[in-house]
Amino acid sequence: YNIVNFPGGNTGAQMGGWYRNEIKSLDDMKGLKFRVGGFAGKVITRMGGVPQNIPGGEIYQALERGTIDAVEWVGPYDDEKLGFQKVAKNYYYPGWWEGGAQLDFYINKAAYNGLSAENKAIVECAASHAHTTMQAMYDNRNPAALKRLVAGGVKVLPFPRPVMDEAFKQSMSLYTELSDTNPAWKKIYADYSNFRKDQNLWFRFTEAQFDRYMQAATL
Repeated sequence: YNIVNFPGGNTGAQMGGWYRNEIKSLDDMKGLKFRVGGFAGKVITRMGGVPQNIPGGEIYQALERGTIDAVEWVGPYDDEKLGFQKVAKNYYYPGWWEGGAQLDFYINKAAYNGLSAENKAIVECAASHAHTTMQAMYDNRNPAALKRLVAGGVKVLPFPRPVMDEAFKQSMSLYTELSDTNPAWKKIYADYSNFRKDQNLWFRFTEAQFDRYMQAATL
Protein backbone atom coordinates (compact mmCIF):
# COMPACT_ATOMS: atom_id res chain seq x y z
CA TYR A 1 0.00 0.00 0.00
CA ASN A 2 3.05 2.22 -0.31
CA ILE A 3 2.97 3.41 3.28
CA VAL A 4 5.17 3.31 6.37
CA ASN A 5 3.14 2.75 9.53
CA PHE A 6 3.98 3.76 13.09
CA PRO A 7 1.69 3.08 16.08
CA GLY A 8 0.59 6.42 17.51
CA GLY A 9 -1.59 5.77 20.55
CA ASN A 10 -4.11 3.43 22.13
CA THR A 11 -6.88 3.65 24.70
CA GLY A 12 -6.75 -0.02 25.66
CA ALA A 13 -10.00 -1.97 25.66
CA GLN A 14 -12.95 0.40 25.77
CA MET A 15 -16.24 0.22 27.64
CA GLY A 16 -19.46 -1.00 26.05
CA GLY A 17 -21.47 2.16 26.51
CA TRP A 18 -24.34 3.75 28.40
CA TYR A 19 -27.87 2.30 28.27
CA ARG A 20 -31.14 3.78 29.43
CA ASN A 21 -32.39 0.27 30.19
CA GLU A 22 -30.56 -2.89 31.22
CA ILE A 23 -29.49 -5.42 28.60
CA LYS A 24 -30.57 -8.75 30.06
CA SER A 25 -30.83 -10.86 26.92
CA LEU A 26 -30.43 -10.82 23.15
CA ASP A 27 -34.04 -9.69 22.89
CA ASP A 28 -33.05 -6.38 24.47
CA MET A 29 -30.81 -5.70 21.48
CA LYS A 30 -33.74 -5.84 19.08
CA GLY A 31 -34.67 -2.37 17.90
CA LEU A 32 -32.09 -0.77 20.21
CA LYS A 33 -31.25 2.70 18.91
CA PHE A 34 -27.54 2.77 19.60
CA ARG A 35 -25.13 5.57 18.81
CA VAL A 36 -22.28 3.55 17.33
CA GLY A 37 -20.56 3.51 13.98
CA GLY A 38 -18.14 1.62 11.77
CA PHE A 39 -17.96 -2.15 11.91
CA ALA A 40 -19.70 -2.15 15.28
CA GLY A 41 -22.72 -0.59 13.62
CA LYS A 42 -22.77 -3.31 10.97
CA VAL A 43 -22.65 -6.02 13.63
CA ILE A 44 -25.30 -4.31 15.77
CA THR A 45 -27.56 -4.26 12.71
CA ARG A 46 -27.08 -8.00 12.25
CA MET A 47 -28.05 -8.44 15.91
CA GLY A 48 -31.29 -6.54 15.39
CA GLY A 49 -30.20 -3.15 16.67
CA VAL A 50 -30.45 0.19 14.90
CA PRO A 51 -27.10 2.03 14.82
CA GLN A 52 -27.27 5.82 14.93
CA ASN A 53 -24.66 8.17 13.51
CA ILE A 54 -24.78 11.29 15.69
CA PRO A 55 -22.08 14.00 16.02
CA GLY A 56 -20.29 14.07 19.36
CA GLY A 57 -21.77 17.42 20.37
CA GLU A 58 -25.34 16.14 20.00
CA ILE A 59 -25.07 12.77 21.75
CA TYR A 60 -25.92 13.90 25.28
CA GLN A 61 -29.12 15.64 24.22
CA ALA A 62 -30.20 12.65 22.11
CA LEU A 63 -29.68 10.28 25.05
CA GLU A 64 -31.39 12.65 27.49
CA ARG A 65 -34.47 13.04 25.27
CA GLY A 66 -34.72 9.33 24.49
CA THR A 67 -34.02 9.86 20.80
CA ILE A 68 -31.48 7.08 21.26
CA ASP A 69 -31.46 4.23 23.77
CA ALA A 70 -27.72 3.86 24.21
CA VAL A 71 -24.38 5.41 23.34
CA GLU A 72 -20.78 4.29 23.33
CA TRP A 73 -17.86 6.68 23.52
CA VAL A 74 -14.51 5.60 25.00
CA GLY A 75 -14.17 4.79 28.70
CA PRO A 76 -14.67 6.25 32.19
CA TYR A 77 -12.26 9.18 31.89
CA ASP A 78 -13.67 10.53 28.63
CA ASP A 79 -17.27 9.47 29.23
CA GLU A 80 -17.47 11.18 32.62
CA LYS A 81 -16.58 14.53 31.07
CA LEU A 82 -19.51 14.25 28.64
CA GLY A 83 -21.93 13.58 31.51
CA PHE A 84 -23.63 10.45 30.18
CA GLN A 85 -23.98 9.19 33.76
CA LYS A 86 -26.56 11.92 34.40
CA VAL A 87 -29.08 10.45 31.96
CA ALA A 88 -28.22 6.73 31.74
CA LYS A 89 -27.07 4.75 34.78
CA ASN A 90 -26.33 1.40 33.12
CA TYR A 91 -22.68 1.25 32.05
CA TYR A 92 -21.81 -1.96 30.20
CA TYR A 93 -18.55 -3.71 29.47
CA PRO A 94 -16.58 -4.69 27.49
CA GLY A 95 -16.63 -2.69 24.28
CA TRP A 96 -16.19 -5.80 22.16
CA TRP A 97 -15.90 -3.67 19.00
CA GLU A 98 -12.86 -1.82 20.38
CA GLY A 99 -10.72 -4.27 22.29
CA GLY A 100 -7.75 -2.05 21.52
CA ALA A 101 -8.44 1.20 19.72
CA GLN A 102 -5.12 1.51 17.92
CA LEU A 103 -4.16 4.84 16.38
CA ASP A 104 -1.49 4.95 13.69
CA PHE A 105 0.56 7.35 11.64
CA TYR A 106 0.44 6.40 7.95
CA ILE A 107 3.26 8.02 6.00
CA ASN A 108 3.73 7.92 2.25
CA LYS A 109 6.65 5.58 1.64
CA ALA A 110 8.37 7.77 -0.94
CA ALA A 111 8.04 10.83 1.29
CA TYR A 112 9.40 8.92 4.28
CA ASN A 113 12.33 7.53 2.30
CA GLY A 114 13.14 11.08 1.25
CA LEU A 115 13.81 12.09 4.85
CA SER A 116 17.27 12.17 6.33
CA ALA A 117 18.21 9.46 8.80
CA GLU A 118 17.93 12.04 11.58
CA ASN A 119 14.42 13.10 10.58
CA LYS A 120 13.32 9.48 10.24
CA ALA A 121 14.49 8.89 13.80
CA ILE A 122 12.58 11.98 14.97
CA VAL A 123 9.36 10.73 13.37
CA GLU A 124 9.78 7.26 14.85
CA CYS A 125 10.57 8.57 18.34
CA ALA A 126 7.68 11.05 18.27
CA ALA A 127 5.24 8.30 17.26
CA SER A 128 6.58 5.98 19.94
CA HIS A 129 6.23 8.69 22.57
CA ALA A 130 2.66 9.46 21.51
CA HIS A 131 1.81 5.76 21.58
CA THR A 132 3.15 4.95 25.03
CA THR A 133 2.03 8.23 26.61
CA MET A 134 -1.58 7.89 25.45
CA GLN A 135 -1.91 4.32 26.71
CA ALA A 136 -0.30 5.22 30.03
CA MET A 137 -2.61 8.21 30.45
CA TYR A 138 -5.76 6.12 30.01
CA ASP A 139 -4.46 3.36 32.28
CA ASN A 140 -3.81 5.99 34.94
CA ARG A 141 -7.00 8.05 34.65
CA ASN A 142 -9.69 5.46 33.95
CA PRO A 143 -9.68 3.74 37.39
CA ALA A 144 -10.24 6.97 39.32
CA ALA A 145 -12.99 8.05 36.93
CA LEU A 146 -14.68 4.65 37.21
CA LYS A 147 -14.70 4.89 41.00
CA ARG A 148 -16.26 8.36 40.83
CA LEU A 149 -18.96 7.11 38.48
CA VAL A 150 -19.83 4.17 40.73
CA ALA A 151 -19.91 6.46 43.77
CA GLY A 152 -22.41 8.58 41.86
CA GLY A 153 -24.81 5.68 41.40
CA VAL A 154 -23.73 4.21 38.08
CA LYS A 155 -24.27 0.46 37.67
CA VAL A 156 -21.30 -1.19 35.96
CA LEU A 157 -22.60 -4.34 34.27
CA PRO A 158 -21.18 -7.06 32.01
CA PHE A 159 -22.91 -7.88 28.76
CA PRO A 160 -24.72 -11.23 29.14
CA ARG A 161 -22.77 -14.12 27.64
CA PRO A 162 -25.41 -14.77 24.93
CA VAL A 163 -25.01 -11.17 23.75
CA MET A 164 -21.22 -11.52 23.61
CA ASP A 165 -21.50 -14.85 21.79
CA GLU A 166 -23.89 -13.43 19.20
CA ALA A 167 -21.69 -10.37 18.68
CA PHE A 168 -18.70 -12.64 18.08
CA LYS A 169 -20.66 -14.90 15.74
CA GLN A 170 -21.96 -12.00 13.66
CA SER A 171 -18.54 -10.34 13.57
CA MET A 172 -16.87 -13.49 12.27
CA SER A 173 -19.64 -13.92 9.70
CA LEU A 174 -19.15 -10.35 8.49
CA TYR A 175 -15.38 -10.81 8.20
CA THR A 176 -15.87 -14.00 6.19
CA GLU A 177 -18.21 -12.21 3.79
CA LEU A 178 -15.70 -9.41 3.34
CA SER A 179 -12.89 -11.89 2.72
CA ASP A 180 -15.00 -13.49 -0.01
CA THR A 181 -15.74 -10.21 -1.77
CA ASN A 182 -12.85 -7.84 -1.02
CA PRO A 183 -9.31 -8.99 -1.98
CA ALA A 184 -7.65 -6.14 -0.10
CA TRP A 185 -9.56 -6.99 3.07
CA LYS A 186 -8.75 -10.69 2.67
CA LYS A 187 -5.02 -10.00 2.36
CA ILE A 188 -4.87 -7.78 5.43
CA TYR A 189 -7.28 -9.76 7.59
CA ALA A 190 -5.55 -13.10 6.96
CA ASP A 191 -2.25 -11.71 8.21
CA TYR A 192 -3.93 -9.93 11.13
CA SER A 193 -5.96 -12.95 12.24
CA ASN A 194 -2.91 -15.24 12.19
CA PHE A 195 -1.02 -12.78 14.37
CA ARG A 196 -4.02 -12.54 16.73
CA LYS A 197 -4.14 -16.33 17.11
CA ASP A 198 -0.49 -16.43 18.11
CA GLN A 199 -0.92 -13.58 20.57
CA ASN A 200 -3.98 -15.18 22.16
CA LEU A 201 -2.04 -18.42 22.51
CA TRP A 202 0.88 -16.69 24.20
CA PHE A 203 -1.20 -14.41 26.43
CA ARG A 204 -3.20 -17.42 27.66
CA PHE A 205 -0.08 -18.58 29.50
CA THR A 206 1.28 -15.19 30.53
CA GLU A 207 -0.62 -11.89 30.82
CA ALA A 208 -4.13 -13.36 30.88
CA GLN A 209 -3.31 -16.01 33.49
CA PHE A 210 -1.38 -13.57 35.67
CA ASP A 211 -4.09 -10.90 35.38
CA ARG A 212 -6.85 -13.35 36.33
CA TYR A 213 -4.94 -14.37 39.44
CA MET A 214 -4.12 -10.83 40.53
CA GLN A 215 -7.67 -9.59 39.92
CA ALA A 216 -8.99 -12.32 42.23
CA ALA A 217 -6.32 -11.82 44.89
CA THR A 218 -6.72 -9.60 47.94
CA LEU A 219 -4.13 -6.84 47.68
